[in-house]
Parts: sequence; C-alpha cells; structure tokens
Amino acid sequence: MELIEIKKDLFTMPEDYFLAHCISADAKMGAGIAVLFRKKFKLSSLQERATKNELEVGKCYKVDRVFNLITKSKYWHKPTYETLTAAVRSMKESCVNESISKLAMPEIGCGLDKLQWGRVKEILKEEFKDIPIEITVCRL
Repeated sequence: MELIEIKKDLFTMPEDYFLAHCISADAKMGAGIAVLFRKKFKLSSLQERATKNELEVGKCYKVDRVFNLITKSKYWHKPTYETLTAAVRSMKESCVNESISKLAMPEIGCGLDKLQWGRVKEILKEEFKDIPIEITVCRL
C-alpha cells in the first residue's frame, strides 16, 4: 500500500482512479464535497436506496467509480472512528474483490465531519497495509 498526499482537485484525477467519500445512510449529500460528488456522478440511485432504508452504517456502496462510505445514519450526525473504520474495511473488501489498485479521496471524514486527519490516515494505512494499492489523498 502506498499513500500519497497531494495538492490537486480530486475531480481531475485520471479515469483509472476510483474515488471515495463519506456520506450518511440517508444519502442527503447536501453539503461539503458530497454535493459535488452527487452532481458529477449522478448518485440518485443511492438516494432511492436510502428511502428504502437499504444503506447501512459501516458499509461502502460503489456507484460507477465512486465508493460511498456510510459513516453515520443521518446527515446531521457525526461519524465515529469506529464507523469510519468499518466503512473503510468494506471499501477494502470491494477493492480486493474487484482488483482495484488506485483510489483517490479527500481527507475523508475530516471536513464537516470533524475527524482528525492523523487518525484517519492511520486507519487507512492499517486497513490497506496488506494489499497492493495506491491511495492518493487530494486537497486544494
């Protein structure tokens, strides 16, 4: 596993990168970078699943090339390091099963959700330590 931190617009990463971000199980995606993900990647299928209570905290749902990590139940809640870890673990399983070797993401859980990047980075390193993957963290 290689973790790279760069200054770059996440949405300008090459098409061979799968992108990741955190959302709530209600799939509102009405604030922060989630708004951009919703608009750029047409994530309405997630919103439909949310209305049927099909999205589970601690899981990751892939839509096209976007991993949507469910880290809290409602948009106004805050995630915990435990729910983030569970969602990252779910994403790792998908990466292994689908032979995905390139991920790009913002500092997940650290914007509006207020988690500390140092701890989140350690979670990523620990969860992905045993697989060949490049994780690029983009910040502007």
